[in-house]
Amino acid sequence: MAWELPFTQAQPPLDTKKHFIMTANKPVKEVTKILIVEDEGDMSLLLELLLDGENMQLEHAHNLTDARDFVEKEQPNLIVLDNRLPDGYGIDFVSYLKKKFPLIKVIMISGVDAAAADAALATGADQFLCKPFTRQQLHASISKVLA
Repeated sequence: MAWELPFTQAQPPLDTKKHFIMTANKPVKEVTKILIVEDEGDMSLLLELLLDGENMQLEHAHNLTDARDFVEKEQPNLIVLDNRLPDGYGIDFVSYLKKKFPLIKVIMISGVDAAAADAALATGADQFLCKPFTRQQLHASISKVLA
């Protein structure tokens, strides 16, 4: 049975970009913190299933307001960001992210706005995926931006 161990004062400070899980009798594993910003429940669930078990800590936001609040508190390594959301466009959020949190990587996803790929990349998105995409395409994009 795995359990988390608290870090002691004697250990050096952690890199703030990295997150770790320490388990009993097992080596420390680096965990990638990912925020999924998607308003469609089915797509959120699909992304969760595609990324499950990959040393990733997944969090969800269903709109840009919740995403902004989460990012300001948690600063994830990566954001998987839909373009059309109830309170705005993901492409506009990319500009904000890159100005305020330039180290956070962004993968834009869209099923409706395939033509937005060039604009998203020009705005600062690190990758763009058109829905539908495969597990391999998603993992390749994540590996590329986090390398």
